[in-house]
Amino acid sequence: MSARCVNVSVCLLLTSLCLAFLCVQQLKSELDRSSDTEPDSFPLFKLSVVFLLCYFLIKCWSPAPPARLCSSPPKLAASGHSSPDRKIVLEAYYEQKLKLSPHVLGHSKAHVTKIVSELVKVGKTEHEDCTLTFRGDFVQIGSAYEQHKINSPDCFDLLVPIKVPQVLKLEPTFDIVKELPFHLGGTAICRLNPCSKSEWSKYRKDFNDSFCIHVQKKCALSSTQVLRWFYSKMHRCLNVIKYQCEDRCSVTLSVVNEQLILKLLPKSDYVCCHIAMSVRLIPALHVGDSVFLVAQPWSGSAAVFRPLKPEAFWYIYLSKHEQKFLNWLKVQTPNHPCHLKCLQILKALRDVGSREFDQQFSVQWNAILCSYNMKTALFHLLLKGPLEAWDEKFLMERLEDLVSFWRERLQKQELMHFFLGNKNVPDFLTVPRKIKEVLPVNLLAGFDAALLDLVSFQLLKTWNRVHLIMKLNNHKHLPRNC
Repeated sequence: MSARCVNVSVCLLLTSLCLAFLCVQQLKSELDRSSDTEPDSFPLFKLSVVFLLCYFLIKCWSPAPPARLCSSPPKLAASGHSSPDRKIVLEAYYEQKLKLSPHVLGHSKAHVTKIVSELVKVGKTEHEDCTLTFRGDFVQIGSAYEQHKINSPDCFDLLVPIKVPQVLKLEPTFDIVKELPFHLGGTAICRLNPCSKSEWSKYRKDFNDSFCIHVQKKCALSSTQVLRWFYSKMHRCLNVIKYQCEDRCSVTLSVVNEQLILKLLPKSDYVCCHIAMSVRLIPALHVGDSVFLVAQPWSGSAAVFRPLKPEAFWYIYLSKHEQKFLNWLKVQTPNHPCHLKCLQILKALRDVGSREFDQQFSVQWNAILCSYNMKTALFHLLLKGPLEAWDEKFLMERLEDLVSFWRERLQKQELMHFFLGNKNVPDFLTVPRKIKEVLPVNLLAGFDAALLDLVSFQLLKTWNRVHLIMKLNNHKHLPRNC
């Protein structure tokens, strides 16, 4: 009840009491004067009328009882009268800030393809006997090749397949132990077996010393040692082609946060192509069925995983299956689908939201809402409902569904990998049985429950005022996350 309503009620009550008091006094005086005459019922009638009048005044003017306070958290902004304004702002922001020019993206991809093709070609031809070598190709992965990259076509991810000597056979082990630390979820060990023991005996010691580690008394490839070899190999390949690339492109190679990054700056006559590009080169082993094992540095983590040896573990990549699912969606969804647009806008929501946080929480926010986790959440949501509902005209409704789904996952502290350990993955994706039967992987494992609750709250808060934030940031340069 407001203070104003309380004051009105008190004033009415006091006025009524005063009026009643005056009437009683008036009645008493009249009774005294008329004590010698015949009694009359008229004063009693007047008193009754006064009391009834006071009652109705209090009844009519007293405020209604206050509504019960809702203890539940704030809800998503309803798609009512504010929805058109929100959609206009989001559409404008998407067109001006998020949507990539197909022309510029095509030129960027062409530059990356040309330079990296020359690098891996050199790496394939220049090799020694019984050592690792490049397969001679590369695999395009990530948002730039899946049509959900935002901001600018300046970041690319490529898998560079490597081969072991022909006398060796790769034997990946996906079910390592019953329970792994969350850091090692979605990993495998790549064991090696010689095809010919007599031939392999000549090179075994040198190869084992350079690339291998012993796990459970068996020889396995060390991801850390393979990474060192890969870095060195790429630098040698770049030195071979660098001179012939000088006229058309500036090329440098460096290790940033333990990742090998190829920096490209085209020297083109076209102004639109003057974009500095970063290409992440990732060494990978192809173990069949479009499954790749990716090397990890694991620096400084030996003490965390004891008695396990982290350098023996490789991350499982199923990029080809993800791209197959996205291609299937192109056919199954309406002519003007909005699922990728929803993913791009949610990435922008993450980026504009992180600007308001301190550095520590911003890092955690971006780690939880990383591009891969967002794509995984979208995959799960797409399989929940009819694909016809992902038409462009339902953009706002689907965005609200995606935010609600994320909040549900954060509150339950669970976002399962779409492929690993998922026996219900669609059959047309032809995911190998060994992948379906591994231990399920929770992508939110290892994050504190309080942190996930805070991310859920901030996600809702950011979404409910996203149109205001994007209006303010439409003219600003935002940090770019893939």
